[in-house]
Formats: sequence, C-alpha cells, structure tokens
Amino acid sequence: MIEYRIERRSGVSTYQQIVQQTKQALRLGVLQPGDKLPTAREVVEQTAINPNTVLKAYRELEREGLVEPRPGLGTFVRRSLARPGAAADGPLRAGLVGWVDEARAAGLDREDIAALMAAVLEQRFETGVPAAPHGSTGPEGPAATD
Repeated sequence: MIEYRIERRSGVSTYQQIVQQTKQALRLGVLQPGDKLPTAREVVEQTAINPNTVLKAYRELEREGLVEPRPGLGTFVRRSLARPGAAADGPLRAGLVGWVDEARAAGLDREDIAALMAAVLEQRFETGVPAAPHGSTGPEGPAATD
C-alpha cells in the first residue's frame, strides 16, 4: 500500500501532492489495478492533513479514470500508468540510484538534486534533443565513432 509523504514547504498544494504521488506509484508499478488506496482516515493519521483534502485528491484521480470508489469498501486502482516493458527499467533505475548517491556524496541535498534533474530534463526534452541510442552516453560516450 502507498504511504503519502507531504512536503509542507514544497509550494505544491497538499491534494496535488497526493495526486502526483499516486500517479508516480502507478507509473512505477507500485500500484496495480485492483489495489486499494489507503482510506482518508489512514492518510489523515499518517500525515495530519484534513480528510477533505484526501477526498479531493481521490475525486481528481477518479475523474481521470485512475481509481474508483466502491461504497463501503474503499477506493481502488482502475488502471496502471506503467509503460509496457517498465520492468526492464531496472538497469536505468540502478544507474540513477548510483548517480543520486554520487550527487549526495558531492554534498548536494534533495533540493539541489531535484533542481539539477529538472534543469537537465528541461534542456533535453524542451530543446528537442534526440535521445541517445541505448548504451550511448552522448557524442563523447562509448557508442560514438569518429
């Protein structure tokens, strides 16, 4: 079952954090169709937020067709957001874990790492830079030829 972590100083509304964390769990396969979300009461006990905030987030997820309430039973996942082949991301995840460990060892904190990652994502996706072939790290990487 998912456990929500609320960052009160993030600038993102609490209900939106719940929506984002649920979608992330759906993308990563942590939540699967048929899984039950925690009740509003359970989320309130974990996070000390207003129950209406949890219900607002669950209603948004329902509007998007991701979850469905079942009266008397709870709220259940309807569909996944995981890509086909997401399980094959293990090597990518391991590489990212190693990179984050290196960044932390270099003295970067969570916010520094998030800012760096956001800047790189912005650069690579917004400028239309094509993805490097699998196994390549870019023009100077191992797949480059002269």
